[in-house]
Amino acid sequence: MQMIPVAHTDTHAWLDTVFQAKAAQCGGIVRRAVRDVEREIGRDAFIAAVRRRRFHLVECGGQFIVICNPGHLKVIC
Repeated sequence: MQMIPVAHTDTHAWLDTVFQAKAAQCGGIVRRAVRDVEREIGRDAFIAAVRRRRFHLVECGGQFIVICNPGHLKVIC
């Protein structure tokens, strides 16, 4: 896997933009391209931010899908 260098983005500002989205505020879904996350703030910083909020994170098809709800997660299929 090719590592993408992290841009000189203000990590806190970028995360605020993601998690202040209407969907995130009301327990919905936020989706971001893995490539964009790796470029802007880095995978580890994003995972840590999701964990701090006790949300759920799924990676599929080059996308990060954040379920902005700390409730029990049950994967059906």
